[in-house]
Amino acid sequence: MTQSTLVQNWQQVTQQIEAARQHCAGQPVTLLAVSKTKPADMIVTLAQAGQKHFGENYLQEAVDKQHQVAKLLTKSANGDVSSAPPIVWHYIGHIQRNKTKDIAEAFDWVHTIERDIIAKRLDAQRPSHLPKLNVLIQVNIDHEESKSGCLPDELEALIASIKGYGNLCLRGLMIIPSKEGSDAFERTKQLFEQIKQTHPDLPNWDTLSMGMSADMADAIEQGSTMVRVGSAIFGARD
Repeated sequence: MTQSTLVQNWQQVTQQIEAARQHCAGQPVTLLAVSKTKPADMIVTLAQAGQKHFGENYLQEAVDKQHQVAKLLTKSANGDVSSAPPIVWHYIGHIQRNKTKDIAEAFDWVHTIERDIIAKRLDAQRPSHLPKLNVLIQVNIDHEESKSGCLPDELEALIASIKGYGNLCLRGLMIIPSKEGSDAFERTKQLFEQIKQTHPDLPNWDTLSMGMSADMADAIEQGSTMVRVGSAIFGARD
């Protein structure tokens, strides 16, 4: 894929997001470009075009690319780090217990917390010189055995735990709905609003991460504030 095609794809996606947002008079929506399996130079091209948020599923691949991207952006800025486009890194893959330290050190957001032990380790391992780690709880909204995520009736206990962790900032919920088609977006939005009402002590409860390339417009109309888009921007996964 050429650089111009990549940027054109990205521009089309941003336009589609804005059209969906305007259609429902919704709040701002963040585009998370899912760059897993894609090379560092594609990330740099989009960052220079104005894309800020990038999502990765695989830890080692992500860390390697973060270093490559930083070098490329610094080089393109003639060594002036302050003038390089800012990138916000999101971890959107499954979290293994032995990977929490590296995730806590390398990312700005984590979308896939489903257990207290993972939250506890991320909190303990977040470096003190970094801002709080923005976290989302992944909800298994359709109760699928094949999917990760906290079940809806387990949410209250997990929220109570995360609220006690000083290095984490709980921002909201993330879902991957069933492919069978359901009202998952609507139900998750209701859950999100319910938590907002019952937990006024969560001042940063503002993020609903749902919707991907094929269903982002529907997700936005149902209240999504962040869509995770890969193939519509980068093409088919390698």
